[in-house]
Amino acid sequence: MIRPTPLAAAAVAVGLLALTACGSTRAADGGGTPSAASATGSPSQSGSAFPSASASADRAADAAAAKAAHDKAFPDIAARCAAEGAAATTAASGAPDALPTDPEAAKHAENNAFKTQAKLTPEARCRGEAHALRIQKALAGPGAATPATEEGLTSALTAMGYEIAAGDVYRSGGALGFAYAIKGVGPCVTGWLGSPAKVEAHGVYMEGGCKEPRGGH
Repeated sequence: MIRPTPLAAAAVAVGLLALTACGSTRAADGGGTPSAASATGSPSQSGSAFPSASASADRAADAAAAKAAHDKAFPDIAARCAAEGAAATTAASGAPDALPTDPEAAKHAENNAFKTQAKLTPEARCRGEAHALRIQKALAGPGAATPATEEGLTSALTAMGYEIAAGDVYRSGGALGFAYAIKGVGPCVTGWLGSPAKVEAHGVYMEGGCKEPRGGH
């Protein structure tokens, strides 16, 4: 029998080691061992959980376009409140409202927190109050034909240039009422065609929407 020489045995061992290493490398590439990207926690494709700069720019552009559309539809109100908007850009925000220290007052505030309204900027308040005055004069001013039905009130508000959705006009306590947001600039207007009629501007409720929420505890 021919015995392998030490040199031949060494060559065979080296070849086996090379094949084993090659197989290990392929197995790692196939999912046996995490790749460098996955080992460091980096995704294979770039992504972000935060809004992109382009998305923020798109939202700002949409808001600017909506405001421009409002100002085109209601130029008198836009001109009247332009100065308020300019002043608001340089004014510092005020201190937050102090919480009541009286226990009963604090409990009352807690029970009615669901009725809290968002604060309006000076410009938004100016626009909202201007719309409220315009609506009140048109619906209940001297010589006005005050609507008597929900359909009539909806038609009257629509004719004035406002977008009225289902539920924005309703009857409460026998009197016609409405609550909706001025499209493009945001403040809510809420009104009642009682005796006397009343229309006011305000911020949205913390629970959402312009209609006063019911409930509490």
